[in-house]
Amino acid sequence: QVQLVESGGGLVQAGGSLRLSCAASGRTFSKYAMGWFRQAPGKEREFVAVISWSGGTTYYADSVKGRFTISRDNAKNTVYLQMNSLKPEDAAVYYCAGHGRLYTSSWRAVDYDYWGQGTQVTVSS
Repeated sequence: QVQLVESGGGLVQAGGSLRLSCAASGRTFSKYAMGWFRQAPGKEREFVAVISWSGGTTYYADSVKGRFTISRDNAKNTVYLQMNSLKPEDAAVYYCAGHGRLYTSSWRAVDYDYWGQGTQVTVSS
């Protein structure tokens, strides 16, 4: 079965950086878009970023554009989220997700069939 395992979360001061990783297994990683989502306490899960199957196309939520970068290494079956200039409002549990359709990207959580367990990001002010 498909497994997604996130790592790299932690505590960082505002203005700092973190890099999240998500290792995938169980299907042909290179044929599917991958996304990052986040959920803060008391809030709904929200889209952060998506990268196409080839890595050639990326899309970001307005709230993180210019600060976060999503990338992937298909040889390592891993997707990354580089987070710079972190703000207290970025604090959340971050989830990576695997799209349910071949060669298709989207920002909607309902389109993603596979989810990691989440990694906590805490930003102190």
